Amino acid sequence: MNIIKSSVAGTMESSDIMITVEPGSGSIELDLKSQVEKQFGRQIRSIIMKTLSELQVKSAKVSAVDKGAMDCTIQARLKTAVQRAAGESAGDWRLPK
Repeated sequence: MNIIKSSVAGTMESSDIMITVEPGSGSIELDLKSQVEKQFGRQIRSIIMKTLSELQVKSAKVSAVDKGAMDCTIQARLKTAVQRAAGESAGDWRLPK
């Protein structure tokens, strides 16, 4: 998926994550801030990178501010932010096979 504009998904509420996706410069740049980074930072990064790979995103700046979100919430917020950043509507979007 080609990131063409900046987008945001999520909130700063407890048990959520706010993810910003912007066009990158040829690679994935990930900035993570989390209340639980010492315990789960590696897992959160892994989920984000795996989801970006599944969505075939090769170049993007991703900023995530985590407030204790579950794995499924992280994936949902990231997929939504990528979809918006790629300029796709909800009806156009599907995971690549």
